[in-house]
Amino acid sequence: MGTELLFLRDAYLRTCDAVVAEVRAGDDGRTGVVLDRTVFYYTGGGQPHDTGSINGSPVVDVRKDGDVVVHWLMSGAAAPSPGDTVACEIDWERRHRLMRTHTAMHVLCGVIWNEWKVPVTGGNMEPLSARMDFEFDPLPEGFAARVEQLVNEAVARDHRIEVSFLPRDTAVTDEDLIRTKVSLIPESVTEIRVVDIVGLDKQADGGTHVASTKDVGTVRVVKIENKGKGNKRVRVEISD
Repeated sequence: MGTELLFLRDAYLRTCDAVVAEVRAGDDGRTGVVLDRTVFYYTGGGQPHDTGSINGSPVVDVRKDGDVVVHWLMSGAAAPSPGDTVACEIDWERRHRLMRTHTAMHVLCGVIWNEWKVPVTGGNMEPLSARMDFEFDPLPEGFAARVEQLVNEAVARDHRIEVSFLPRDTAVTDEDLIRTKVSLIPESVTEIRVVDIVGLDKQADGGTHVASTKDVGTVRVVKIENKGKGNKRVRVEISD
């Protein structure tokens, strides 16, 4: 049985109790803990993993392995045993910064698609900083200032953010989700999680987000880079 991913339905959940399904020995004296359910986001989709603790032992890495999530404890930390019930807690400040950042990335995607009909080709983030790649060739005149203005105007409009789950057959007929490569999700995935910034952007997405764009903060475009023919990288930072 796989690990239940509690953050998919409630990104604001900070703690949970869970049962240890398996304990693994890792490199450098680290211990990997597999739980029956978790609040910890694992590295994936351009979003880095959460940190926090399990029964007070620091969690320093979180990875998905098949249908289970492995929580890697700090080297030398006390480890639980299979069958134990443990208390899990994420580093909320870090998580919330990542939620703000991930939502800012979706706002950026929505603004660029709505204004220029240009799709995103990749992205990555850290707390309060991110980069996204777009199929621009050439880049519009005055692009950096214009996109920064449009993004912050969208943030200020206080778009609510809704999460839903759609059958795959329904999701693949949605034009907004098709442009975000839902067709590349493995055929074995029968239910698609959709993050909708209502009135702005809708994407198939497994990450964590704030409840409204007003919670993002101020977005600043700090650099535009050429990343090969027809591909531009936009770097942003987020502040309060």
